[in-house]
Amino acid sequence: SLNLAADCNAVLKALQPIFQEQGMTETVHNWEDHGYLATYIKKNGSFANLRIHPHGLVLVDLQSYNDQMKGREEVDQLLNKVEERMKELFHGNIKRVKRLPAILRGGVIDRYWPTADGRLVEYDIDEVVYDEDSPFQNIKILHSKQFGNILILSGDVNLAESDLAYTQAIMGSGKEDYTGKEVLILGGGDGGILYEIVKLKPKMVTMVASNIDQMVIDGCKKYMRKTCGDVLDNLKGECYQVLIEDCIPVLKRYAKEGRMFDYVINDLTAVPISTSPEEDSTWEFLRLILDLSMKVLKQDGKYFTQ
Repeated sequence: SLNLAADCNAVLKALQPIFQEQGMTETVHNWEDHGYLATYIKKNGSFANLRIHPHGLVLVDLQSYNDQMKGREEVDQLLNKVEERMKELFHGNIKRVKRLPAILRGGVIDRYWPTADGRLVEYDIDEVVYDEDSPFQNIKILHSKQFGNILILSGDVNLAESDLAYTQAIMGSGKEDYTGKEVLILGGGDGGILYEIVKLKPKMVTMVASNIDQMVIDGCKKYMRKTCGDVLDNLKGECYQVLIEDCIPVLKRYAKEGRMFDYVINDLTAVPISTSPEEDSTWEFLRLILDLSMKVLKQDGKYFTQ
């Protein structure tokens, strides 16, 4: 990014020799007032796009089928030469130089997972622990060196074994007394919240694992035990029960029966599964869950959500 308008032709001529030294053939597109696009192609299929914008932005994108260290060194050397040549050409008029790490596509193990709010995260995933399609969704459990096993449902990252802080936060950050209380958990199929609350001696915890998916429970109890402990080994315990049902009919039933809870904890996934036809949109679904939750919450009860 330059501090001044770019002399597109000068930038193009200055950088041409760098690509030519690599034995790359050149194609140049020129648009009036819109700068240049130059492509450089190597015999091995590697190619570079050089985009020069007149307002002072110069972009270089490299694509290469080579995951060997030597290939990465060659790419770095080429980018270093481009950067040096640009500094020679524009002296002190370069405002910013930013180099992004390579994105590795088509790997045996996918490292890149989008967040619910549209950001892309690269994880240090080194193993696919579990990958199955249920009638409702794809279920993956991947191992990360940093985070442990990670549960991913239909491409949405749900929880890692290291995410105890998330579980503690959605339970009230240690400030709540669950002793002798009635607790309703919506979602939470990984078993993390249930496992932590059961330790606090509640009267009864009802978890409606609203992914309606026994395979999530089965995968987590086998491969996410640092998160769920042994609470998913049985769907009923001394002070808890797990219902593999759609939470909307369950909430409506509880409201009709007059059943009330001291705590409602909404841990539904970002892309919830439901058999209910009432969810015309995500917002309608959220409104419906909130409205039904309030109907089963005691007057002095508390509602926790993401």
